[in-house]
Amino acid sequence: MDAVNPATNERIATYEADSIDDVETALSQAADAFENWRDVPLRERQKLLADAGDVLRNRKREWAELMTREMGKPISQAVSEVEKCARVCDHYAEHASSYLADEYHPSPPGSTVKTRYDPLGPVLAVMPWNFPFWQVFRFAATSLTAGNVGLLKHASNVPGCAMAIEEVFREAGYPEGVFQSLLIPSDLVDDVLEDDRIRAATLTGSGPAGRAVASTAGENLKKTVLELGGSDPFVVLDDADLDAAAETGAWARNMNGGQSCIAAKRFIVHESVYDEYVDKLVSEVEALSIGDPTDEETDVGPQARQNLLDELHEQVEASVEAGATVLTGGEPLDRDGAFYPPTILGDVPAGCPADSEELFGPVAAVFEVGSEAEAIEKANDTRFGLGASIWTEDRDRGERIAARIDAGCTYINQLTKSDPRVPFGGVKDSGYGRELSEAGIKEFVNRKTVWIE
Repeated sequence: MDAVNPATNERIATYEADSIDDVETALSQAADAFENWRDVPLRERQKLLADAGDVLRNRKREWAELMTREMGKPISQAVSEVEKCARVCDHYAEHASSYLADEYHPSPPGSTVKTRYDPLGPVLAVMPWNFPFWQVFRFAATSLTAGNVGLLKHASNVPGCAMAIEEVFREAGYPEGVFQSLLIPSDLVDDVLEDDRIRAATLTGSGPAGRAVASTAGENLKKTVLELGGSDPFVVLDDADLDAAAETGAWARNMNGGQSCIAAKRFIVHESVYDEYVDKLVSEVEALSIGDPTDEETDVGPQARQNLLDELHEQVEASVEAGATVLTGGEPLDRDGAFYPPTILGDVPAGCPADSEELFGPVAAVFEVGSEAEAIEKANDTRFGLGASIWTEDRDRGERIAARIDAGCTYINQLTKSDPRVPFGGVKDSGYGRELSEAGIKEFVNRKTVWIE
């Protein structure tokens, strides 16, 4: 597997892919490790997770620079990502014992009835490149601490990150086989998932990839959690703080080069503030610094791969041909590397890519609506349902609208984000199941009823 720096399109490293024999060895090690790991006291597993958080902090610059080289994330954002991974370790190191405590139920006199939460076994994690550490750690922190063992199939363009994450757990003192990275192509995922030693799977990625994993897992009666794409609405109502909504909106669309499932993608703006808001949003977007991702001052780096930039630009061109107007950006930058400028499209017609597809890059589509009801209708006019952001000075109004939005999480006067303290996941074509918080750690457990007479 080749790692290519998207800022220069130069190959920076080559990794040897795992063979079929390597995969068999990893599966055998995972199964053996689980038999011991499941019996390690929860408090000891929490202590190891806290140690993993320390490893991340101690080497955060090293891991951040690796991310930046492999997928182009601006270095300041890469450092923040490693720090966030350390925080998720801290969270479960502190709270896992409360989340997984036995739950007692009413029972006849002289008896005790409870639910205990036992691990399932080896879990396969199929993870994307856009947040190459965070996506993995929000799975691993919960699943490993619950007593499962993990096998990571990471995206093929971040093999160095995959091996680095394995190193984090090894340096923290985790037993051999509790967490392993498999450097395998996607066409081997089904074979791994079908193996009887794998008991569950989680995937963050595209709809087609999610459907493939869900289909194979379903045929083999294995639990899955899927976090898929999104086309999140960013709703700006007539009473919104426009300056705050524009500043946050520009960042919510363009952070990580716009390559985020929960990025704000469809800006739905009330007609009474539409012109003023769009002017402010354009100004904020045009103020973002585009360039070398190793520069601390860079806001927007390259797209993760050249082919991803090409696909994004095809969507923009098709939207413009359908009648959309380019308000800023709209053309790849004339420089080495996969650089696409922050772009805003107005007058977006129904059915064009900017309206109906996920644009996985720094391209925002803005829509004008005449009422609150129309804003809700437009927000829900998508097959996705991951996140949403609503802007209004009336918090009660915002909460009322949030109840009407078809999404797994809604934020009022804040950008959509994942946080260890709250459940995260989507509905509709954005997937099912939840990560993080108590809900996340209980996804891959056996909720076992124990009746003691």
